[in-house]
Amino acid sequence: MTTTSIKETFISQLDELSPALQLSVFNFAKALIPKGVTGKSLLRFEGAIPTDDLEIMAKAIEESLRVEKW
Repeated sequence: MTTTSIKETFISQLDELSPALQLSVFNFAKALIPKGVTGKSLLRFEGAIPTDDLEIMAKAIEESLRVEKW
């Protein structure tokens, strides 16, 4: 099946569904689309947070995880 025929078949079948089911299909299809950004695009932020602050944040996270286990 070509991309065009897949779209045409999908749309014709979608037209047969109730509006509520069409919305469900839409939400499902929307959930399949990748979200966010690539890691490479975040490299420009490398070094933006001072090392001391990162250590404080890491300790706070570790402490929070220890507390949540109990």
